[in-house]
Amino acid sequence: MEITTVQQSMLYLAVNLVYSVMALLVGVIAVRAIDRWLYTRVDFEEEIKAGNVAAAIYKSALLLFVAVVIATVMS
Repeated sequence: MEITTVQQSMLYLAVNLVYSVMALLVGVIAVRAIDRWLYTRVDFEEEIKAGNVAAAIYKSALLLFVAVVIATVMS
């Protein structure tokens, strides 16, 4: 059985889609776990709504860190 270029492309697309969904799930779980167990006294959403720029920068840096860790593990 011979695999054509289109079949090979579809296979790679499916594999990459599965990896992307897995990375998204792991990222969401990691951020939720960090929010729940590490920062019990700080509600970042309320702080950001109140105009706290430092909380917004910290939360975005945390999201970037989790994304970098997941990208490193997945590669």
